[in-house]
Amino acid sequence: MPDARRFTEWQGPVPMYRGGELPSVTIAYETWGELRGRGDNALLLFTGLSPSAHAASSAADPSPGWWEYMIGPGKPIDTERFFVISINSLGSCFGSTGPASIDPASGQPYRLDFPKLSVEDIAAAARGACQALGIDHVHTVAGASLGGMDALAYAVMYPGTYRDVISISAAAQATPFAIALRSIQREAVRADPAWAGGHYAPGQGPKDGMRVARQLGILTYRSAPEWLQRFDRERIEGSDASPDPFAMAFQVQSYMDANARKFADSFDANCYLYLSQAMDLFDLAEHGDGSLESAIRKVDARRALVAGVTTDWLFPLWQQRQVAELLEHAGATVSYHELDSIQGHDAFLVDSDRFAPMVAAFLAGMPEA
Repeated sequence: MPDARRFTEWQGPVPMYRGGELPSVTIAYETWGELRGRGDNALLLFTGLSPSAHAASSAADPSPGWWEYMIGPGKPIDTERFFVISINSLGSCFGSTGPASIDPASGQPYRLDFPKLSVEDIAAAARGACQALGIDHVHTVAGASLGGMDALAYAVMYPGTYRDVISISAAAQATPFAIALRSIQREAVRADPAWAGGHYAPGQGPKDGMRVARQLGILTYRSAPEWLQRFDRERIEGSDASPDPFAMAFQVQSYMDANARKFADSFDANCYLYLSQAMDLFDLAEHGDGSLESAIRKVDARRALVAGVTTDWLFPLWQQRQVAELLEHAGATVSYHELDSIQGHDAFLVDSDRFAPMVAAFLAGMPEA
């Protein structure tokens, strides 16, 4: 199969933000466009929890990426202008070092011997990847969801190494509501006997637990009005004839099940647990002695784009306003948008009509309508 991933590796010991260390780190990434100088046209892109680095198609891998409408020649993130580097998160299972990677000390997967993962570790690994590529200073650091958290952490941790920041549907710290939801998802995985305390065989694991966790996740990523619009109460043909009294009866159930099974077959369970917990642990105030206002003073962005969606109940609009206000206090010129999209938290992935013009105008340096 086509594979556009590249890899950078550095030897450790590599310290982790919350303790422990890794003997070495490998980071998988993909790039588009041509690098100029030491990175003045580079756009560093962080992903959400589950995507790989494959954000857009390329000659090396023509399959559509997770942000296909956004990245490419003449697109909002114009690869004729920008050198885009998309980072597969540390802790993920798509090429970067994570719990599913082989621990050189044992010859077995790290599993739960992997150190506790933080958003800060993902940002630090991305910084290391940039340095390995000879990139000293990027034009823009960007991300959405977990990727937006990564971008904010990067901005606080590495002032002087970027110009602009894009934070979409993200937050400066996890809320109790989001923590509770993700905690239930992790419980579903860990309660599956096939999880085996994290010591399942490679390629196997708690598929039922992952399926339930993903279904709950899907609910948090979209909105109730969208479910009503897409599925209403449409029934599954022939479901009434099933001898199982609890057989799926509605099309929305079928959709959730198919999506969840695909995810459970493709994503490592321990990696999912670590990345999910990293989102819960994130609190930018830790970089300012417990104060978000103190932490954000470390940011030296010239400009920032902050955007959220009216129907996002996982990262609600008040958190986007908070990020925008914090960045303004830090001295950045902030372009803030509340987008009226029916598609919830995942709108940035699918609602190109709203997101594409906004990002294009920001990167072009023009005032948005």
